[in-house]
Amino acid sequence: MIRGDRVCLRPLRRSDLDSLHEHANDPEFEGEYNNFGLKRDRHLATAFEDDGLLNSHSGSLLVTLPDDQLIGTVSYHSVRYGPESSTAYNIGISLLSEQRGKGYGVEAQKLLAAYLFKTYPVMRVEATTDITNIAEQRALMKAGFTREGVLRKAQWRNGDWHDMVLYSRLRGE
Repeated sequence: MIRGDRVCLRPLRRSDLDSLHEHANDPEFEGEYNNFGLKRDRHLATAFEDDGLLNSHSGSLLVTLPDDQLIGTVSYHSVRYGPESSTAYNIGISLLSEQRGKGYGVEAQKLLAAYLFKTYPVMRVEATTDITNIAEQRALMKAGFTREGVLRKAQWRNGDWHDMVLYSRLRGE
């Protein structure tokens, strides 16, 4: 478990799967920026059986309050910019709607970036968000990420192409 001042990040437990299944196709949980259509129910259970949804290529952690109340998830996946030694991680977050705007996302993303830098030999952790998602852009800046630029029409979501803003944090920043 990774403990912060206000939130914790922890691996999924088998007992968490039912709760996550409930949220997997809930647009309110996913939010307007993470809703990419319906997901198969079996995907979570199968992936959990394979590696607990946590490995060097990709992973998901629960975001909880100190009393273990689930408030969201963070995830990461590797991206490469050339040879294997140029691997970076792209991170993402989903918070329950009633938990947004309280600073939990800032701390969760800061904790996840610190975990990735401590655990893997990467120079870069990055995140993208919709150009209209001002709250997440502010959260990333508060978490120590730097805005790098706009990826034009980079994401297909809800029947349309959307511009994305790219943020990064480098080891040592």
